Amino acid sequence: MSLLRVLIVDDEPLARGILREMLSQRSDVAIAGECPDGLAAVKAVQDAPPDLLLLDVQMPKLDGFEVLELIGAQIPVIFVTAFDSY
Repeated sequence: MSLLRVLIVDDEPLARGILREMLSQRSDVAIAGECPDGLAAVKAVQDAPPDLLLLDVQMPKLDGFEVLELIGAQIPVIFVTAFDSY
């Protein structure tokens, strides 16, 4: 069985921790990395594309939508956010 490689992108350490904890309960998922901002996410995707991106919507510098524009649509994305307006 091949593992689903997931990249976690969120500027909030607590949110990254919660996602990491949830994913660690799955035997079919491997955390490919964590990024605290959009710039790091773009670099991480270029260096080693994951199978899935958990992407925060609202972050400083590059928000989730700008990250998506820069990386293209090759990688499936699940947007994660604490803001109920999204």
